[in-house]
Parts: sequence; C-alpha cells; structure tokens
Amino acid sequence: MISLAKGARIVLGEGVLIGSSVRANPLGLPHPSALRAMARGSQLILARGVGMSGSAVCAGKSIEIGEGTILGAGALVMDNDFHQPIEDWLWSNDPVTGARPIKIGRGVFVGARAMILKGVTIGDRAIVGAGAIVTKDVPAYHLAVGNPARVIALKSETPQRST
Repeated sequence: MISLAKGARIVLGEGVLIGSSVRANPLGLPHPSALRAMARGSQLILARGVGMSGSAVCAGKSIEIGEGTILGAGALVMDNDFHQPIEDWLWSNDPVTGARPIKIGRGVFVGARAMILKGVTIGDRAIVGAGAIVTKDVPAYHLAVGNPARVIALKSETPQRST
C-alpha cells in the first residue's frame, strides 16, 4: 500500500524490495507493507537495497532509511503520533503536529514487530531486536532491545568479513 499526499515525496532507491504477501517472510506477515508520505512537504526515502516485509513506514515530516537496511516482519516506523487531543474529548488527525524526523543508517537490521518512534536516529550497522520499542537514538554498531528499548554496545565496532 502506497499513499502520497499532494506535495509529498517518496523516493525508492535501486533494488528496494518490499514484501507484502503472507509468504514473503518465514514468520508470515500481519499486514501488507505500507509506505505513506502523509502531508505536504513530507518525505520518505528508502536508499538502495532496503528490504521490508509487512512493515509500515509513515512519514508526517521525514523518514530516511539507509542503504542495505532490512525491516523485519511487521516492523513499524512512524515519525508522528497520528492524533493529538483537541478541545475536550476530540482528536485531530494532523500528522505534522509533533512530528520529528527519523533517520536510520546503512546496514541496520530492525527485527520483527519492532517499533521505531518519532525523532529517533539509528546509526550504521545497529541492530534493533524483535519487538523492541525504540524511543531514543541508537549509536552505530549497537543493539537496542526491550520495551522501552535499552541500548547495548556490540563487542566489535567493525563488521566481521568472511573470507
């Protein structure tokens, strides 16, 4: 599912893979993938080789996902709260109010059913564990796990290369 507000933009790099079928992922998918640039001026950028399956990425302002990053089954990336309280008991559906950009680095792995919330920056080669709720920045080569996610340094800050 793709929705693009008038005056918004979605950029898909070369080789982006978006799985939406239940069979697109060994875990199955809770819903089809969704890409949404929700307001005038909002942008959603998926760099070369980004992969996602049954994930939802919703930008009220800006979401950038770096080269080679993978979003696991049912992962959610949202730079806004979707609704804000107004008046006594009513809700606004303005996706821009309170939105804060998200930037996810290169080669990041976001586990199944994880959530990346507004204003978060995730560094290159970081790992977000399955089901984690990420509300704070995750440095490069770190692991974020739990709810709310806690950040743990990985043993090596350089990727291991097989020979």
